[in-house]
Amino acid sequence: MNPWECSGSSPPRERGHSSSAAGPFSLASGIRFLEGFSPASYHHAADGILRLAFPTDDNTSVVAATVRQEVRADGGTGAVRAEFTVHPGTPHPAKAATAEAAAEQAVRAQLARTLSLDVDATGFPGLAADPVVAGLMTDHPGLRPVCFHSPYEAATWAIIGNRIRMTQAAAIKAHIAHQHGHRIHIAGRTLHAFPTPAALRTVTHVPGLTGIKIQRLHALAEAALDGTLDATHLRALPADHALARLRTLPGIGPFSAELILIRGAGHPDVFPRHEPRVHKAVATAYGLGAPTTDDDVTQLAKIADRWKPYRSWVAFLLRVRAGDTSQPGPVCHGSPPPS
Repeated sequence: MNPWECSGSSPPRERGHSSSAAGPFSLASGIRFLEGFSPASYHHAADGILRLAFPTDDNTSVVAATVRQEVRADGGTGAVRAEFTVHPGTPHPAKAATAEAAAEQAVRAQLARTLSLDVDATGFPGLAADPVVAGLMTDHPGLRPVCFHSPYEAATWAIIGNRIRMTQAAAIKAHIAHQHGHRIHIAGRTLHAFPTPAALRTVTHVPGLTGIKIQRLHALAEAALDGTLDATHLRALPADHALARLRTLPGIGPFSAELILIRGAGHPDVFPRHEPRVHKAVATAYGLGAPTTDDDVTQLAKIADRWKPYRSWVAFLLRVRAGDTSQPGPVCHGSPPPS
């Protein structure tokens, strides 16, 4: 599902497109989430505009984008409008019109996926029959998962953040973007996109990262370039198959594989079986004891079956409620729990 129509032509000309979200969506709620989500290193200007800079899914270019949402007279939310410019990573010949249109379509799809606007959420309010989910919707109206820009970025975050504090990992990721990514001016602000896979595999030293982590980042860059981390393909696979595929990558265990599929590829309907903080949040919300065994997690997964086809979304809202985004613990999002 692509909710946006676009007008515009060849790079680096700015394109614009607008849409009405299928189901509840609040950009303001998404921005508030990003402000507390350390991996994003997001600093919000008080103008209601979301500014983004990121490598494209085809790994060849960098996108600078702004996203706005209309606010109706009654205070409700209206159409979403995005404007973006594609900056080629390396000089290349002018594209034919058909190739250009396909590239624009791919960027629109990537933006929609990042904001979970590629998912038809008209059925989501129906989950409010569950009082726990109803409370989440009341507490966080219109909040959809805000994803990493790609499985590639989610995977690199998992490696960077392995067994270090979230704030330290965020600082390292920001340093990599500043030193090796594109510097882009957008809507009065300067952003640094995370480096493309081709750029990342040339990085040989990063303060705070071990040699093995840099080797693993190089391996992930190669995986992005060979299509292993393609979001559309990962979403099309049965979830168990996609997770197994991701676990073959260096440094990616069960926890990180779920992160990549759910928050990188934007899969809306996967219950994270390896994220203890979500398990604790589910148990607390439903008045259960602290989960300590695989059988306990299986019980929680059965509860999560009530949330289909939005299991990822409800798990996300439960974690937001638990305050994990604003109060990072000793191990960062993306790393496995300490043994």
